[in-house]
Amino acid sequence: MTDTTEAMAETPDPKEQFTARELADTTAAPDFTFRHMGGIALKALPFMRPMLIHIIVILVLGFLMGFVTTSILTLYQNLLSDKVLVGEKIQPGQAFLLGLDDSYVKQEFVGDEDKAGHDRLALPKTGEGAWEKDLDAEEPTIAEADKLTPDQRKRVRNGMYVWLMFMGALGIILGAILRYYGAWTWQNVSQYLRVTMVERLEHLSLGFHSDSRAGDAIYRIFQDSAQIVNLLSQAIIGPIMQMWPLAVALAFILAFDQMLFLSIVLAAIPMVWLTVKFTPRIRRRSVANRVANSNLTSRLQEVFSALKVVKASGAENLVLERFDRDSHRALDAALYLRFEMALLSLLVIMIGGTVVIALEYVTAGWVIQKRETLLWGWAAAYIAFELWTLGAFQAASGRIEESFRTGHGLIRLWCMIQDLFIGLERAFYFLDLKPEVFDPDDPVAYPSPITSVTWEDVHFAYKEGQPVLKGVNLQAEVGTVTAIVGSTGCGKSTLMSLLLRLYDPYRGTVRINGVDIRDVTIDDIRTNSAIALQKNVLFTGKVADNIGYAVAGASRQDIERAAEIACADPFIREMDGGYDCELGERGSKLSSGQRQRLTIARAVIRNTPILILDEPTASLDAETEHQVLANLAEWGRDKVVFLITHRLSTIRNADQIAFLEDGRIAETGSHDELMARSDGRYRRFVLAETLGADNEGGESS
Repeated sequence: MTDTTEAMAETPDPKEQFTARELADTTAAPDFTFRHMGGIALKALPFMRPMLIHIIVILVLGFLMGFVTTSILTLYQNLLSDKVLVGEKIQPGQAFLLGLDDSYVKQEFVGDEDKAGHDRLALPKTGEGAWEKDLDAEEPTIAEADKLTPDQRKRVRNGMYVWLMFMGALGIILGAILRYYGAWTWQNVSQYLRVTMVERLEHLSLGFHSDSRAGDAIYRIFQDSAQIVNLLSQAIIGPIMQMWPLAVALAFILAFDQMLFLSIVLAAIPMVWLTVKFTPRIRRRSVANRVANSNLTSRLQEVFSALKVVKASGAENLVLERFDRDSHRALDAALYLRFEMALLSLLVIMIGGTVVIALEYVTAGWVIQKRETLLWGWAAAYIAFELWTLGAFQAASGRIEESFRTGHGLIRLWCMIQDLFIGLERAFYFLDLKPEVFDPDDPVAYPSPITSVTWEDVHFAYKEGQPVLKGVNLQAEVGTVTAIVGSTGCGKSTLMSLLLRLYDPYRGTVRINGVDIRDVTIDDIRTNSAIALQKNVLFTGKVADNIGYAVAGASRQDIERAAEIACADPFIREMDGGYDCELGERGSKLSSGQRQRLTIARAVIRNTPILILDEPTASLDAETEHQVLANLAEWGRDKVVFLITHRLSTIRNADQIAFLEDGRIAETGSHDELMARSDGRYRRFVLAETLGADNEGGESS
């Protein structure tokens, strides 16, 4: 299989094409011109390109199978109706396919030199010397000479059935192979798109993810993106595959009679008019359906990610009511969409059925009149329908029904295509989002070895007019532990997010060794930085896999060493299986303190020059906290370590404390230095925290 990154690399520049819309408004029908739909199709081409040769093979095989199937069924109709049942002699092409000699072929197709033998063979054998007796008799008429004997009719019938069984078996085998081959091809195309969507979402800033629901992204990745498979089968191959039998059917109808052809064209006018009127309604219903299902997915994701809170709060009934409401909305939206499609189909079928009945009545009259058809020339060598006979009526009737059936199929396909393009554009919306944080055009090398990290007059706001950081200035040296302290919401985590380039400041600069981090690639920044988050996120799998999560090929020795630094090794070895113990979802088998130590070990094993610990010891007891911090201080002598914490026991051990207040670094220094300031802000903060802790202890006692 072609490497996925090839498809990613070839994704067209959004500037060169239209920009995909979010399509989240359920009150209006989005406009879709053919040019717009073509733009979406072109945007999908890079994901199809790795499988292009397979797509071409599927198209060719599909065309061949359709052509052969139509030809075989038409041949069967003619052989059964006019040859086997009526007894007329067959055409030369039919004789060739059935392996029969010229005695079965109509006289008009046999050369003069063969006619004498042909006529003799056509006469009945009545016994010994019958040929001589028949030669003296009166010459047979042309009508008698062009009739099959009972034995010949049986041979034609048997040969026809053998041919049909052979072609049917071959068609079943080829159809099954083509179906599997097509599924394999389409799923590979879908895989390329899904991976690219996730890759793009990973590179969008946290600002986008903070304002978006995770369930919406999940639905677009798994459901909307799957429409690229239908783009091939429905929007490209489907119409072509349906137009082919429609063209063949209309060609046959035109060959039978021009009036039939004109009647079908006139009947198509109201069908097309209805389709045009219904299309905006179907588009609006499609958007509403996808938005409702996206909301339902978001509801599921939110419920199961907070199931412990739900159960602890006794809110199961409330959650169930909300889910039931969202589920009914999604159900109603899906039913409304399908109702619009079904109503259009019903109206089209009524028109088509009425016309089919009327045309069958007319053609039945032509059979009685023995009216001539237009079918002659090359076609007469394989199918003899010069006059309106029973066989001609059945063949024409079948083609008329097929033309309306195919026309109805095209209208249904058009309805599905509307939903297809809406889903696909919703998927491409993620691909066209421009990340707020991006790599420089000409990046510089990441500074090594690291000596300092500096914030210079840094300003930042998540929303305009609501600043979080207002001119932060701070410097941290290698071999030191810097604690970022302040009240809740003062911007401590934001300060570290800027260091990781999860966001960029709108003013000011973050530097490493004096180099602006915006001049370095994002991958280099995050490869050289590790973070242990306050929210301890673990994954289903082995303990060792969770610790070595971000280090490909991490050795067991490295994993165990990281666990020792994080004071996780003792409890891991007590577990069944030790480092090979399987954790439940989100590490549900562990206590909060154990999960926190595994998170610290995951950051330590990366051995990066910058380590960020966000409330790293909030769930640890005093003794374990002291040991973890001592281990980190020893391990981080050649690194820059940042602590974001409220715990005074953690703060005291830091080499430098930066007190953040009102979006600025109000004070910096060691714990003792800052506490020595009688009117210092840090001192007031510590005393307030200590007094609060004492009051809580007194009340609890």
